[in-house]
Amino acid sequence: MSDLLIFSSAVSFEQQVILFLVLLASISIHEWAHAFSADKLGDPLPRAEGRVTLDPRAHIDPIGTILLPLIMIFASPGFGFIGWGKPVRISLPNPKTRKRDDLLITMAGPLSNLLIALGAALFFTGLGLLSPLSNGALQLYYTIVFVNCMLFVFNLIPIPPLDGSHVLKHAISMKEETYRNLAKYGFVILIVLINIPPFQKFMWTTIAFCCGLFGVHFK
Repeated sequence: MSDLLIFSSAVSFEQQVILFLVLLASISIHEWAHAFSADKLGDPLPRAEGRVTLDPRAHIDPIGTILLPLIMIFASPGFGFIGWGKPVRISLPNPKTRKRDDLLITMAGPLSNLLIALGAALFFTGLGLLSPLSNGALQLYYTIVFVNCMLFVFNLIPIPPLDGSHVLKHAISMKEETYRNLAKYGFVILIVLINIPPFQKFMWTTIAFCCGLFGVHFK
């Protein structure tokens, strides 16, 4: 599951378009990473459902990937929103390695976002060595790093259906029934959390730290 927390601010139309396209690409790669890792670990379900592809059409949720982000980015209401991709279903067919496989598949998504940010850093640093980067190139770089650091941080929150919840489930040996019951209220819990100032501050501090690792800093 790929979710994104953004607090919008006044930006130009061009920046809004860039933000949406970067978000779309980053969510698609996040979901592909889940499917790719599952496929490599011998889980046939993601490939059977056509998810082992970088084609965004395979990973788009009409509401969570398109409608809500478009409304929230272009309406610029000034508060947070949640966007998501179509979840990758897995079957974990090997009972001996089920826990390991679930953790590896789960973490592949957030780690893919860190790799995108790292790849962007290397690419734009290389361009900067050849000639000074234009304002447009810098804006694109900042957006790529910002979006992917948010995806990384937000997905590590240990609340279903976010990726961090799988880590918590295995860390405390949570029963499947308990996890499913918790998942029923996951969205409500997230909505409450993103409206609590201390949680917002924690999120922004963590995201800013992550962005700082790639040379992107907030005033």
